[in-house]
Amino acid sequence: MPEAAVGGDDRGRLGRWAEDLAAAYLESRGYRVLARNLRTPEGELDIVARKGEVLALVEVRARRGGAVGSAAESIGPRKRQRLLRAAAAYLQEADPTLQPRLDVLLVELSPRGRLLRLEHIEGAVEG
Repeated sequence: MPEAAVGGDDRGRLGRWAEDLAAAYLESRGYRVLARNLRTPEGELDIVARKGEVLALVEVRARRGGAVGSAAESIGPRKRQRLLRAAAAYLQEADPTLQPRLDVLLVELSPRGRLLRLEHIEGAVEG
């Protein structure tokens, strides 16, 4: 498995690495990445991807071993609401024939940066 090219506690680099990995993973599963780090008036969407008639709005969560809680647990009520508002803002301009879905892609690493788990949870955030 690949190792993260990040050291120390550089969360920004870890996040970018995880988003690169997530985009490559989605493409390998037949998704076409339409946008990354898309800013809306209500917040940012990490990845916007399409597969068939599904428009996946993907939140990427990365955690390194030793961090408190899992990547999935890092999406609390405030983050969930921010994601829902950002998705709603984006969908006002999106193709209305597509089926929107808010997914989470979890990237969990060992303390040394080895990839332990990559999990795509479709429809993880519902409003």
